[in-house]
Amino acid sequence: MPGIVPVLRHTSNKPTTSDYEESELDEMKGVQTYSAAMLPSPVFLFRFKVVLFILWFICCLKISWGSVMRMNTDLQDLFLYETFLYYNPLLLVTLMVWLWGINLWVFSQSSVSYARVFDLDHTHLTHHEIWKCATWMTIVVPTSMTAYQYLYSHGEVALAASQPVMLYIVALTLLIFPFDIFYLSSRYFLLRTIWRICLPLQAITFADFFLADIMTSMSKVFSDLERSTCRMLNKQVATIAWFEADAICGSHSVAIPLVLVFPYLCRFFQCLRQYKDTKEKTCLFNALKYTTAIPVIFLSALKYHVIPDSWTNFYRPLWLISSVINSLYSFYWDITRDWDLSILSRIFKFKNPTFWSDALHGKVWVYYWVIFSNLILRCTWTYKLSAHLRHNYLTVFTITALEIVRRFQWIFFRVENEWNKMNNKQWVELSTNTPKTEEEDTLLGSTGHEV
Repeated sequence: MPGIVPVLRHTSNKPTTSDYEESELDEMKGVQTYSAAMLPSPVFLFRFKVVLFILWFICCLKISWGSVMRMNTDLQDLFLYETFLYYNPLLLVTLMVWLWGINLWVFSQSSVSYARVFDLDHTHLTHHEIWKCATWMTIVVPTSMTAYQYLYSHGEVALAASQPVMLYIVALTLLIFPFDIFYLSSRYFLLRTIWRICLPLQAITFADFFLADIMTSMSKVFSDLERSTCRMLNKQVATIAWFEADAICGSHSVAIPLVLVFPYLCRFFQCLRQYKDTKEKTCLFNALKYTTAIPVIFLSALKYHVIPDSWTNFYRPLWLISSVINSLYSFYWDITRDWDLSILSRIFKFKNPTFWSDALHGKVWVYYWVIFSNLILRCTWTYKLSAHLRHNYLTVFTITALEIVRRFQWIFFRVENEWNKMNNKQWVELSTNTPKTEEEDTLLGSTGHEV
C-alpha cells in the first residue's frame, strides 16, 4: 500500500553456534601453542637424560670401588666372584635386549619386514619400546649391584643378601604378570614361544627355532641363573661357603652341565620334529650339529669326578677333539645354511641412506669381518661350555658377551635369509598360478635364473 514504509529486519548481533565453535577452537589452539612453547625441546631432554645417566654411572662406579676396597684383601676376589654370579646373568640379558633393539632398528630401515618373518601382530614391540626396556634394565640392575656391594662391605649382610633376591623376584613378576600392563601381548608371545621350545610337540615355526638358537648362546647365563637361584633357595646369599666344591650349589654341581646342555637338547628335538614334518635330510644334519656340543659339556664336567691322570691322559684329549668338531661344524653351518653369502650385505641398504648404510652396504670388508669373527668366536665359545675353565669369571663374562655380539650379527643375516626365502616362495606361487602368454614364457625362460 502506498505510504507504508516496509520494515527492514536488522541482522542480529547474537553469536551463532558456529561462532562459539570457532572461538573454542581458537582458544584450544592458543593453549596448545602456549603448552608447546613451555615444553623443552626433545634435543634438550635427550642431553639432560644423558647427563643424568653419566652422573648416575659415576656414582655407582665410585661406590662400588669404595666398597671393594673396604673388603679384606683375601676376600676381595671371592666377593667379586659372588657379585658377578648374581648380576652377570642380568647384565648379559640387558646387553642382549640392547642389541636386539639395534637389530629391529636396522630391519625397520631396510626392506626386511621382521613382523612378517616372525608372524607378529600389530601390537608387537618396535625398537623404541625395546630400547626403553633396556634403559630401565641398565639402570635397575647396576643400582641393585651397587647396593649389594655397599651393604655387604659395611656389615649389613642381611640387607645385602636381600638385594639380588628382590631383583630376581621383581624380574620374574614382571615377566609373568597376567594383567594388561607392561606389554602383556609381547610377554605372552615370549612365554608361549619358550614353552613351545621346551616341549616341541607341534610344528616348529621360525620364531621357535630362532629363539632356541639365541638360547644356546645364552646357556652360560642360564647356568649362572640356576646357581644363583640355588643359593637363594638354600639361604647361602652373601656367604663364601658356596665356593667349596662339595657345597650344595658349588662349582662342581652336576646341575651345571645339565643346564648348559638343555638349550642344545631343545634345538636337537626341534630338528627331529622338523624332519618328521618335512622329511628333509638337512634337518638331521642340523640335529647332528647340536649333538656335537654335548661331549664338550660333559667331558669338561668329568674333570671334577675322575682322577687327575685319567683327565690328563684320556678325557682332556677327547674334550679338545670334541671342541674342534663342534666349533668347525657350527661355523660351516652358519656360512652355508643359515646365511646366503650372495646377498650378505643387502640388509644394510636402508630406505633413507644414513652414515651406517653408506659404511656397510655393498662393502667387501663386511663379508670378511662376518666370516672371520664368526669363526673366532665360534672357537672361543667352547670356553664357556667347559665348566673346568670357568673360574676366571672376568674372562668367561667377556667371552659370553662376545658370543652375544656374535649372535647379534648372526641375526641380521639369518632373518634376511628367511625374508628372501619367503619372497621367493611367494613369487614362485604367483608365477605358477598366473597364466602366461607365449611371449612371457620366452622372456622368463631366457633369463637363466633359478629360484
